[in-house]
Amino acid sequence: MKRLLGLLLLAAVLVCGARGSAVAIENSQDQSKGVAADPPGGASGVSAIRKTMAAEQLALGDPLLNSLGMVLVPIPAGEFQMGSPAEEKGREYDETLHPVRITQPFYLGVREVTREQYERVMGHHPGDVQGETKPVTKVSWNSAVEFCRKLSEQEGREYRLPTEAEWEFACRAGTTTSYSFGHDDTLLDQYAWHTANSGLTAHAGGQKPANRWGLYDMHGNVWEWCQDWIGSYRAGVLVVDPAGPAEGAFRVLRGGSFFSPPRDHRSANRNSDRPPSRYSSTGFRLARTYHLSR
Repeated sequence: MKRLLGLLLLAAVLVCGARGSAVAIENSQDQSKGVAADPPGGASGVSAIRKTMAAEQLALGDPLLNSLGMVLVPIPAGEFQMGSPAEEKGREYDETLHPVRITQPFYLGVREVTREQYERVMGHHPGDVQGETKPVTKVSWNSAVEFCRKLSEQEGREYRLPTEAEWEFACRAGTTTSYSFGHDDTLLDQYAWHTANSGLTAHAGGQKPANRWGLYDMHGNVWEWCQDWIGSYRAGVLVVDPAGPAEGAFRVLRGGSFFSPPRDHRSANRNSDRPPSRYSSTGFRLARTYHLSR
């Protein structure tokens, strides 16, 4: 695991010192019945998200509102450069730049899964001390996958963790810069919860600006589990719908956290840990299969 244990120990020292079936919100429903009420979260509600969706997302249809009150937006298929260029500030050795093609659209939660949502599906929470509307933490990769399985069973729709490539593609939202808001890490306070502005705790989603595709907290707040085993990239080789190695010891974590330094919040930054591992800075975000029939 890269850097996480050391940062956790540092945070511990510093701390010691001082919400049936899924509902697809269709255009026809909007016209005849009006827009469904926004779930908790204000700016991350359905109406607000629809108004800010990019043209490529609008072509795929409206956001979804599921049985837990989660809003998920469609992420288009496309191609992008995954990883980082050699000159990027804070770049790590495992971020080899290479082209990736995502051939199928998918849905992604606009916010990280909350403690309340987790408890409604699992019947318990993992013992974290965060508020109900904050991201659930101390969740292992194994538990996140079990949450996806149970919710899929309840709703009859396929929920899963995003692949690492899907995650970075969605985080970038068409950008090629270090962060979705540009290269300047001195602007991070405006866009992310990180070690210098978080008070060393997770925050309820939607308080910082969303990226171009309506996704909140892709930079910072809590590390997010991805589906893949971590593996190496091949420079310049186009990869189609990569899903990581077939086996491994460590699963991918992305996005940085509330006590990570700026470099860990970059779109290309990679982290990983063993599937049973649980930390106060680790949570997850849901992906859902996009059906052309909807």
